[in-house]
Amino acid sequence: MTRHFLTGEELTGAELDALLDRALELKADRLASRALEDRSVALIFEHPSTRTRVSFEVGVHELGGHAVVLRGNELQLSRGESPRDTALVLSRFVHAICVRAGPHAVLEELAQYSSVPVVNMLTGDHHPCQALADLLTLRERFGDLEGLKLAYVGDGNNVTHSLMVLGAKAGMEVAVATPAQLSPHHVVGQVAGAHAERGGRVTVTQDPVAVADGAAALYADVWVSMGDDESTAAERRELLAPYQLNAELLAHARDDAVVLHCLPAHPGEEITEDLLYGERSAVWDQAENRLHAQKALLEMLLS
Repeated sequence: MTRHFLTGEELTGAELDALLDRALELKADRLASRALEDRSVALIFEHPSTRTRVSFEVGVHELGGHAVVLRGNELQLSRGESPRDTALVLSRFVHAICVRAGPHAVLEELAQYSSVPVVNMLTGDHHPCQALADLLTLRERFGDLEGLKLAYVGDGNNVTHSLMVLGAKAGMEVAVATPAQLSPHHVVGQVAGAHAERGGRVTVTQDPVAVADGAAALYADVWVSMGDDESTAAERRELLAPYQLNAELLAHARDDAVVLHCLPAHPGEEITEDLLYGERSAVWDQAENRLHAQKALLEMLLS
């Protein structure tokens, strides 16, 4: 049966643990696996990308495979060909299809008709590969993830959704502080109670200090993302100003707490420069861990 990775819910808790274990092994020896030898992987990018593009292309290469990089304007999708037809054709050519798109519905339709694994490299609703790298980073820093508190402050966006889904699956407490207008409450209903056996839980509030209290990690993301209406950018920045990740907020967390950001960052907006580049920052480990976590994911899906 073909397995896809669209939101992170596709993994069991045990599979998530095994994936993170394997990612650490692949990080220790980057050429330890040839799982994609003589295989090709389509990498479809509808939007500009730095970390996603480089980490997936390098990862496919290090696993022995060939990456077929396709920009949105290079596909017939940009001229009206359906995701269904695209999936039916690409499935005949490649062994997996990885997509960085806007609407999540496009990814779902691709997966519905693809006979090879479809991987979500980013959509407007979910960013599960980023969350895998985030959990890997915390696993390296703190060991066991169960019971660990992760605090996210800012826009309740696709990164937030994926942290909630996969963080809860790992047995973590994911505490989100966001303005009511940007709250991801609909995702809470999807994950609430689903992983209670591991102690995982999700809370959403408007109080950044409350979520920072006792947290092992504080996480921020940009306030104005690709696809956001630029005409409302100033309004969003004003709304999110109380949610800046700064030294004052970090002081409420654990003494050994780390700072996370999925990048790109805008120092002085969602995070202060001293935290982004300071000794408490795990941001650059996060960025590197995209490579190792995604290699473990591709190995799992194509084994």
